[in-house]
Amino acid sequence: MLKRGWFPNDSSLRITLVFLIASLLCFFSSVSQSRAADLNRPSIADQLVGGEFSYVIQSGDSLTAISARFGVGVQVLAADNHISSRSSLRIGQVVRIDNRHIVPKIADDGILINIPQRMLFYLRAGHLLRAFPVGLGRHDWPTPTGAFQIVTKKENPIWSVPISIQEEMQREGKSVQTCVPPGPDNPLGKHWLGLSIPGYGIHGTIAPASIYRFQTHGCIRAHPDDIAGLFDEVSPGTRGLLVYQRLLIASAGGRVFLEVHPDPYKKDVKVHAQFEELLKSLPQFRIDRQLATGIIQKEDGMAREIGVKNSR
Repeated sequence: MLKRGWFPNDSSLRITLVFLIASLLCFFSSVSQSRAADLNRPSIADQLVGGEFSYVIQSGDSLTAISARFGVGVQVLAADNHISSRSSLRIGQVVRIDNRHIVPKIADDGILINIPQRMLFYLRAGHLLRAFPVGLGRHDWPTPTGAFQIVTKKENPIWSVPISIQEEMQREGKSVQTCVPPGPDNPLGKHWLGLSIPGYGIHGTIAPASIYRFQTHGCIRAHPDDIAGLFDEVSPGTRGLLVYQRLLIASAGGRVFLEVHPDPYKKDVKVHAQFEELLKSLPQFRIDRQLATGIIQKEDGMAREIGVKNSR
């Protein structure tokens, strides 16, 4: 007989129920962790974005600004152009840019953001519609991983400053703001896509040079032109994924590409082991292992060719 609610008085039965409940909680937790691990486990991709091209320096350009706009590291830009990362650029100067990135093969629909890659991809029915660099959370304020939906769309948003950021302002001796109206001082820019992950969103910025960096309080920051285009194409209910893949491999056009990024949140992802595992799926390709090892060690974040299809 059950007394005083649903929980039984019999001690052995009570212990059994507690054990069963604990087991179920552990099971669902392990399933959730397994699904999260699957999302962060790379697979062989089949397409790239970006390209190799020349860019003519305009007034106001810097390596940092070019890096942010095209999604390529400052050090990579400098190395590719045989200049110092602190070099001043001249108007009319021509720089070589290689901003190829691998599109992670995870989902065919919705928004996909790969945190180490600092790239956002928008797909519909398997077709890649948009891809652009983003700014993400700094190491002490990381952007979370997991599934989400777009829940709100706002043009010219008001920024209600979270308490945590107000406290940070106070600690740093800054003027504490509780609310920032739309306008040139609003760090959210002109467009806000609120996520189902409370407190997080994809938004524009008044500091475009900060994109392709880990400088935010966890939100996803995009160039004003990029977020404007995405804003027009998505609606509440659009699904998305935030993943953490440092290593990406793609097989495209009879060639194999490898892209490796640093570990911004120190998750200790074993990229060497991932690389070896993925190679098992590419027996028909001739891989330059020495080149691949160098790319893994360098972690420059760009897609580099490491192999071609075996000729018969």
